[in-house]
Parts: sequence; C-alpha cells; structure tokens
Amino acid sequence: MLSIARGAQTNTGPQVDLVQHTINHKRRITAIDFGRGAALVAMAIYHFTWDLEFFGYADPGLTTQGGWKLFARAIASSFLFLVGVSLFLAHANSIRWRPFLKRLAMVAGAALAISIVTYVAVPGGFIFFGILHQIALASLLGLAFLRLPAVVVVLAAIAVIALPQYFRSSAFDHPTLWWVGLSSAHPRSNDYVPLFPWFGAVLLGIAAAKLADGAGLFERMRSWSLGRWSEPVQLAGRHSLAFYLAHQPILIACIWLFSQIVPPSEASREARFTGACRAQCEATESAEFCSLYCVCVLDRLESEGRFAEVYEGRPSAETASRLQEIVSACTFDSEVSVEEEQ
Repeated sequence: MLSIARGAQTNTGPQVDLVQHTINHKRRITAIDFGRGAALVAMAIYHFTWDLEFFGYADPGLTTQGGWKLFARAIASSFLFLVGVSLFLAHANSIRWRPFLKRLAMVAGAALAISIVTYVAVPGGFIFFGILHQIALASLLGLAFLRLPAVVVVLAAIAVIALPQYFRSSAFDHPTLWWVGLSSAHPRSNDYVPLFPWFGAVLLGIAAAKLADGAGLFERMRSWSLGRWSEPVQLAGRHSLAFYLAHQPILIACIWLFSQIVPPSEASREARFTGACRAQCEATESAEFCSLYCVCVLDRLESEGRFAEVYEGRPSAETASRLQEIVSACTFDSEVSVEEEQ
C-alpha cells in the first residue's frame, strides 16, 4: 500500500484505466467499475492520512504500522486482483493487441513519469518499481496464463506469493534486479511493489475470472444496477489512471494551503526523536524497517524511564549501556517483522 503504498504521482491522460477495460461493447460490468473506484477511494484515504503525517498533523510512522499498514496492502492487492480479472475479460478469447499495447504504453509511460518526478522530489526514496510498474509488467506476463486451467493459475499464484518467504539471495541485490523482489535486503522506496509476491494477486484475479466466467457470473453481472448513488465511484473506476495520477497533487496542495492558515502544532519531543531517528536510519535501511525500529526504541526507552536522559543527551553510563542493548533488540525484532511481511 497501499506503502500502496505512498508518494506523489502526477500527470493526466486520456481515458485509460489502471486495469484494462472489459471487452463488452454493449454494456459494461458496472460492479467491476465500482470495485475499481472503491479501491481508488480507499487509496485516496490512505494517501490523505500519509500526507497529514508528512505535514505534521498526524503522528510519525502512523501509516506504516498496524491497521494502516494492512489497509495499504489490501488496497494494492485489490488493484492487482482487478488487473487479472479485467485482463481475462478483455483478452480471454483472443488477445486484442492494438488496444492492449496502447494501454500498456500509457500505463508504462505514467510509471516512468512517476519515477522521474519522485527521483527529482525525493531521490532517497524515489519510486523505481511501484504499483503502475507492477501493473504494466503483470499485464504483459499475465497473457501467458489466460489459456491455462484455473487450478494451474491458482497454484502459480501460491508459488509467486510464497517464494519470497522461503528464498532470497544476494544475487538479486543489484539495483537493476530489485524489481524482482527477491533481494536479501529491502530496497528503499516510497512505493515498492515488486514482481514477487505481488504478481500473485494478478494471477488470483485471472483464476477467479476464469471460474466466474465458467459459472456464467459475468453475464448475470452485466444486468446488475447499483443505483445512482454509486455513479461517482463508477466514474472514478472508469477513469482510474487519471484519478490515480491526479489525486496526490490535489491532496498535497489542499493540505499545504491549510497549513498556511492553521500550521501544525509544534512536534512533541517523542515526535522529534522519532523523526530524527528515521532520518538517520533511512540513510541505510528501508522506510518500513526504520519506522518499526524507531518506534520500538522509543517505546522501550519510555517504558524504562530512560527517554529524557537520551533525548537531552545526558545518559548515565547505565543508560548508555542499556541503549545499546535496546538498539540490538529492536534491530532484530524489526528485521523479523519486515521479513514476515514480505
């Protein structure tokens, strides 16, 4: 996540979806448009919270922990699942190369633009392989699975999702191979959605679409009407790339304007400590690791009543020794947590 992820995305374009339009010239499947639009709304909520954190209106690290972290992953998974569903609907009978390549080029072009913009804006955490990069690659690779039996596609999805849990190698540590997702260390990026394990969500979407099509579900869905209340969400779903690219600049601009009128309150000592810790940590480690690590250190110092000594730079010999133990323990715990989430 949804950090889907995190980071600013810009540019607008013609009416092109993050996922491909369904092959239905008579009537669209509005439920799929609604599902895509609902995922976009959820993504905007997450990014709005991240922006509040960035501007100092929310606690540091809020969106990288607990429910917010799960929320982000659910958003990214839903997008990629719908990539698989729509890929099957558009090309199950035969691959329509012209519209496929046109949409692929637009999504890949938008992904490249995001990489360039974020490299200029945040070079230490630029988006080199985020959700759009994954969608472009997954759309291409997914074509190879459209004719396979659903059970084979499901097994492939399980393998793709499980592999990073059991196999990582320094052979993938070179930056040119980070997109694979099997490096021994977690690369730094504001939005990192590598091939493994995220392509598995696309494969599950293809498998689900094959089963739904075999059961005649899509034909029944074409007659569904969700009511006028759902039309704004459906509209977003039909123009999802434009929504995706435009929403962060708009949110950031609105919060910046608000900050000029109502500046955020001065950060607490805890917030300043966490911010300084993360800034130092992220010079060598991933943002996910640093968020967990810095919160861990802060919590342990506070629980033992040692925070004031460390924050004010006057730790006793005992506290200095204990701090090293806390750092070692939090490093280990954070590494384990990151590994379990990958």
